Amino acid sequence: MSSVDTFGSRGTLSVSGKDYEIFRLSAVEGLERLPYSLKVLAENLLRTEDGANITADHVRALASWDPQAEPDTEIQFTPARVIMQDFTGVPCVVDLATMREAVAALGGDPDRINPLAPAEMVIDHSVQIDVAGRADAFARNVELEYQRNHERYQFLRWGQTAFDDFKVVPPGTGIVHQVNIEYLARTIMTRGGQAYPDTCVGTDSHTTMVNGLGVLGWGVGGIEAEAAMLGQPVSMLIPRVVGFKLSGSIPSGVTATDVVLTITQMLRKHGVVGKFVEFYGAGVAQVPLANRATIGNMSPEFGSTAAIFPIDSVTVDYLRLTGRSEEQLALVEAYAKEQGLWLDADAAEPQFSEYLELDLSTVVPSIAGPKRPQDRIELSAAKDSFASSILDYVDATEAAPFRNGSLTGLDEASSESFPASDPVALGHDDGTGEPVAPVHGDTAHRPHKVTPVTLANGTTTELDHGHVVIASITSCTNTSNPSVMLAAALLAKKAVEKGLEAKPWVKTSMAPGSQVVTGYYEKAGLWPYLEKLGFHLVGYGCATCIGNSGPLADEVSAAVNEHDLSVVSVLSGNRNFEGRINPDVKMNYLASPPLVIAYALAGTMDFDFDTQPLGLDEDGIPVFLRDIWPTPEEVQTTIDGSIDREMFEADYADVFKGDERWRALEVPTGATFAWDEQSTYVRKPPYFDGMEATPAPVADITGARVLAKLGDSVTTDHISPAGSIKPDSPAGTYLAEHGVERRDFNSYGSRRGNHEVMIRGTFANIRLKNQLLDGVEGGFTYNFVKDAQDTIYDAAQDYAAAGTPLVVLGGKEYGSGSSRDWAAKGTALLGVKAVITESFERIHRSNLIGMGVLPLQFPVGQNAGSLGLDGTEVFDIAGITALNDGETPSTVAVTATKADGSVVAFDAVVRIDTPGEADYYRNGGILQYVLRSLVA
Repeated sequence: MSSVDTFGSRGTLSVSGKDYEIFRLSAVEGLERLPYSLKVLAENLLRTEDGANITADHVRALASWDPQAEPDTEIQFTPARVIMQDFTGVPCVVDLATMREAVAALGGDPDRINPLAPAEMVIDHSVQIDVAGRADAFARNVELEYQRNHERYQFLRWGQTAFDDFKVVPPGTGIVHQVNIEYLARTIMTRGGQAYPDTCVGTDSHTTMVNGLGVLGWGVGGIEAEAAMLGQPVSMLIPRVVGFKLSGSIPSGVTATDVVLTITQMLRKHGVVGKFVEFYGAGVAQVPLANRATIGNMSPEFGSTAAIFPIDSVTVDYLRLTGRSEEQLALVEAYAKEQGLWLDADAAEPQFSEYLELDLSTVVPSIAGPKRPQDRIELSAAKDSFASSILDYVDATEAAPFRNGSLTGLDEASSESFPASDPVALGHDDGTGEPVAPVHGDTAHRPHKVTPVTLANGTTTELDHGHVVIASITSCTNTSNPSVMLAAALLAKKAVEKGLEAKPWVKTSMAPGSQVVTGYYEKAGLWPYLEKLGFHLVGYGCATCIGNSGPLADEVSAAVNEHDLSVVSVLSGNRNFEGRINPDVKMNYLASPPLVIAYALAGTMDFDFDTQPLGLDEDGIPVFLRDIWPTPEEVQTTIDGSIDREMFEADYADVFKGDERWRALEVPTGATFAWDEQSTYVRKPPYFDGMEATPAPVADITGARVLAKLGDSVTTDHISPAGSIKPDSPAGTYLAEHGVERRDFNSYGSRRGNHEVMIRGTFANIRLKNQLLDGVEGGFTYNFVKDAQDTIYDAAQDYAAAGTPLVVLGGKEYGSGSSRDWAAKGTALLGVKAVITESFERIHRSNLIGMGVLPLQFPVGQNAGSLGLDGTEVFDIAGITALNDGETPSTVAVTATKADGSVVAFDAVVRIDTPGEADYYRNGGILQYVLRSLVA
């Protein structure tokens, strides 16, 4: 609560007979012209002004904001609440439990370690799709989830009782971001007699989904979230704000997913990293709340900090639909209008730093892939695009003929596209008898490797490059948006009525964003049609989008691996990075839920929906996608008849109670946690071991070796442990040594509370390309201690034993992606002291500092290659010691000495961007800083 009120902004707002203390923006001249998002920041500063960390000058900086200026003014943003999912949230609770012990060791009161801001966790990342395509899939997956995660769930139950203002939404409820917009988000907060804008930070980058409700929030690393829970403001620079004008309306046949993929491509091309994006214009009123949330959700994919829609009548209508009280609705509208936060079509447009515009009527059906969400492909060009992309994944000499004009196992109706009499179309030869070399974009001559497969049910079929082996309606982005979810269900209904079936090699699954989806599917009578195509309910959680796709059928997996087939997943998610979805799948495409079903029917990416039928109806007439695509009127009529407020009220009536399994868990007691030394899920981390009350002086880095030399676009998914744990990996070896059977390995995500597992999986992504080695993918490096190839973990242990610090070299956009805390924690625990790249993604750079790792950039226009660095050098980094004198150097001197004694020297740019980050680095990390502050 503010102890200073320089501008006299404190006042009272009366709503429905109740008075609230507010801090009026109108008290400060200049704030009225700001974009919505910056007005929210301004109110935050007025309300938390203390004359020390947050001063009148910070408010004045916002009031005099120059839209064209580059960000250079640091402010302290205090989020109203923190939201977590269980993968990233478990380490937060582990760290809080450890901090209680560390505070006591330094002579402090352990009870001081409590969330000072409301903290809520939704358990949604632990469900895996072990069972799919059958009626008992949901029940079996939940049963397996509890078996695997018993220790973790017990620990979280303890946290819910031990910590004040910490709540847990149990498994099987929904996806964190959907639960956030449907229930947890307040839009306008009330606490301690005050009313103020709801703001949040979350331990998942897609926290930005709540931007669709007018709530300013974004994803941070777990370490930043912990600090926010403990009352530490988020240090940030006043950002540039990109105004994105929307006009027109979405045409028939186009989905919200198509819109968001178009916006993603536009904003990624424009460049919005570290900026706010704010939507305005006449078209905003035409965008339903669910679509706004879908757009906000994808903010990390185009790189912005937030992508927000202001509050308007659409916001209030959604809050009413989802069961918020009339008192809350009245407060939201009255507060927003009082503070100039209400989107008024007649008001003057705010000033923005940059401008973009999209006429929604120009959007066309699209997908994105095969490995980045910004790589949008118009659906009409998808087949040709695939023919180009496949050449990056397979041996280009694998040109095999079609059989009878089509691949066996595909519908015979598709044979018309490639007549058997045309050798050129068959990709066999050009009429001369010589094989035709495939070229990019040449659909006819793209490589094939037709492989016979007999499925468990006796079905004999064939697999080939490009076959879709996973079709999953999954993730927070789309799976509670009624327009696309009901479009998918209506498409399924029409497909079943036409006699179509999903191809037998496709693993189909449905993981809705909340239980409300089940409600409206049942009310509309559409579940039977989805199930007929194999899209049975598998769980309420993130599932495929985060790599919890579960295994492929054994015989499909065997064929893929034995014959090195480049097969495909199609999912309605937001992330399709290499190695993320399934270890057997090389190519991944994002698509709307109805298109996911369409690709399950087609069975392959080598398909043109305009010219190739999906099959034949009972009269032998070809059925095309256009014949079963629902009209917007059909979708809207179904929405109007199947969704109501009572559904939301019923599903969220007792949301924290959980099912019988959750309530039956034995809950440990006590202010501090009783660590089990035998646990392979939850272990006390070493961050505070030997920590003194006063930090040691910052030291330069000498004699460092390169642990990994990496290229461009290395994501946190490449760095952070994710997906299944392979038996022959360092993590698998560790678990086996601790008596864990292979079937019980579970995933890296579920074991995030055990640093021993996580450090062994850092930099272990199967698609990681470490340039210290030639032609090797995965978690390997060159170990200069052994003078041989080694796993990254084992090499790091040898370097630690020898007292050798480590550095990582990278390229452009290092650290984009959503796997936050362990990408930085793992890097630090491996002994990496500095990461030198061409450019960083915002959150990962910040998280490295939060773990005491120095982020450096090559001089502008330079990189490892241009400087002649190959990773065999020994590195010395001098000049960072200026931090001991309270100064942050702009550059430090880097000297890289090669084996022959020659030297490469350059000045690296120090990416410690704010005084707050400098404090964290001086203390060895953000948690150490917070702990020392609490004790002091």
